Amino acid sequence: MPTKIIDHDLPVVALIGRVNVGKSSLFNKLIEQNLAIVSPIAGTTRTRNIAAASWRGKQFRLVDTGGLTFSEDVPLEEDIIKQTEIAIKEADVIVFVTDIQSGLLPQEVELAKRLRTKAKDKPILLVANKADSINLHLRIHEGEWRRLGLGVPLPISATSGANLGDLLDAIYKQLGKQKRLPKNYEETKPLKVAIMGRPNVGKSSLFNKLIGEERVIVNPLAHTTREPHDTLVETEEGLIQFVDTAGIRRKAKVSGELERIGIQKSIATINKCDIVLLVLDSTEPIADQDQQLAGLLREHTRSVIIVVNKWDKAEDNSDEFRNEKKKDIYGSFPHLDFAPIVFVSAKTGYRVHQIFPLIKQAWEGRQIVLTEEVLKDFLQRITRRRLPTKDRGVRHPKILAINQLGYNPPMFELIIKSNTSVHISYVHYVSNRLREEFGFFAAPIVMKLSKLKHHTYTPQ
Repeated sequence: MPTKIIDHDLPVVALIGRVNVGKSSLFNKLIEQNLAIVSPIAGTTRTRNIAAASWRGKQFRLVDTGGLTFSEDVPLEEDIIKQTEIAIKEADVIVFVTDIQSGLLPQEVELAKRLRTKAKDKPILLVANKADSINLHLRIHEGEWRRLGLGVPLPISATSGANLGDLLDAIYKQLGKQKRLPKNYEETKPLKVAIMGRPNVGKSSLFNKLIGEERVIVNPLAHTTREPHDTLVETEEGLIQFVDTAGIRRKAKVSGELERIGIQKSIATINKCDIVLLVLDSTEPIADQDQQLAGLLREHTRSVIIVVNKWDKAEDNSDEFRNEKKKDIYGSFPHLDFAPIVFVSAKTGYRVHQIFPLIKQAWEGRQIVLTEEVLKDFLQRITRRRLPTKDRGVRHPKILAINQLGYNPPMFELIIKSNTSVHISYVHYVSNRLREEFGFFAAPIVMKLSKLKHHTYTPQ
């Protein structure tokens, strides 16, 4: 399962600072995407947000880190500090973000002291964010900033964009002195694969295992992951962009605004991805929320691979037990009967490698296009084997033709006479025969019924 993270070739710029100085707002502004959740709540950002930023036609890797409080009052503070230390270690340039409106706080003095130890050989750019007026700009000359030993800060505003061009110029000047240089922008079209499921089923552990790096925080605390995190990797199956998402649970259990926003972002991710890994916990029974999420994936016509995680804790690893588990899953998800099931352990790595060829096969299943001649022959054979069954009315239905309307996902049209109707069970029969003969692996088949108003039908 050899993988290579594509952005490892890019130089790294890390945004470091205490809580609520506007790092996530600055991150979103520089990458020109609304990727990170922006909130005044301390500890909003936990796992590093990582994305490519472009300036003057070249890219670097920008890393947003969690705000530091050096306090035990913030959940996961230890994990956030660990994530920040990873960012500092990997960074070629560090941008120390402060808030000019609130001035220098003790946390910044402590952080500057740590940076002098952990990043003594790395360039550090001091910026004063939220400089939204001329009077605020003048504060940079006040003596308190000298306590950090990092020079006079550059006043910027992530909200208005003021002086961000100057900041990017300063970043590029420092990057020009490093071993890794910004690279020309090359547009890629990878497979986009989202990892989805309820909280604590092991999505983040699976994400880390698939990309081959401990990039996101793994913690039993519910809703540890708050926003989607994506990473582009090069695999034997081609370029794949994996997206780790926030756990989705019932509205009644959603604990606050941050979780609500995270869930909204997770659901929005469905439409941006081609394939979804629906992660289940093998140690727990299938819940209503699993079924609702499965229905959402079918409704959005995503290709689905069902990943049964934590199989290292399974009471039995025999084929018989595995088949019983598959039977139970398909019984709970009848609308996902097209989805393959794989049993893995993200913790131990058991069978995680099997997911990669399934992803490739699922992508190929979305691209199948059938010719008019093939579909005509197909329709003749299946209707001879089983005559169409009527829904309502007295006339026996007659299917005049089947056309493919599109692919990714595969969409078909059944054309019938206007004075007849076909029972839904026969529509399912046609879908099943299409899958049986032509594949469409892991992909839902969308069927549309059209009634012909004229007495004759001429294929186009």
